[in-house]
Amino acid sequence: MTDPHDPGPFRLGVLVSGEGTTLANLIERVRDGRLAPCEIAVVVSSQPAVRAVDRARAAGIAVQIIRVHDSPDVDAFSVRVVDALERHGVDLGVQAGWLCYWRLPPRWIGRVINVHPALLPDFGGRGFFGRHVHEAVLAAGRRESGATVHFVDNEYDHGPIIAQARCAVEPGDTPETLAARVQALERELLPDVIRQLAAQHARR
Repeated sequence: MTDPHDPGPFRLGVLVSGEGTTLANLIERVRDGRLAPCEIAVVVSSQPAVRAVDRARAAGIAVQIIRVHDSPDVDAFSVRVVDALERHGVDLGVQAGWLCYWRLPPRWIGRVINVHPALLPDFGGRGFFGRHVHEAVLAAGRRESGATVHFVDNEYDHGPIIAQARCAVEPGDTPETLAARVQALERELLPDVIRQLAAQHARR
């Protein structure tokens, strides 16, 4: 018999644009129960031929390819992204290496999060992604970096910060060595935030 008080799985829509290492981490944690009661309902990719798409399909997850250039403008692109999330009954959108600007309608504000490889508000905004972030941190001579998970609004890397994790910038660091240290933080921080949001959702 179905429990009428059981809200069911907390459904994630993961938005990707590249390799999909963050997606792979989430898939593994859903599979082994560390992200219970979450499930990945759909992966939305802005590119068709990227490793993230292969990872999703190998895991049996629905994939939606939505390319920016297939829409006449940002509004049309945004409608397609929202439609994909809503058709799959997504509770929380997770930008995991998603590199495309889309405009969230009011009903989705507070329902999409992003993981960023720096301590926002520093080293965020348009053009600050991947290696570019770590190069900028090193060029600025910072002694600390880290990862940030924040709610997405309609400005780049701007929405309210949910949680951060920090690491030292070591003497002799390169963008690659710093990236590896930050990615290790992201692998723990993002699932922790998702679990917190899933628990809040269940209490509603």
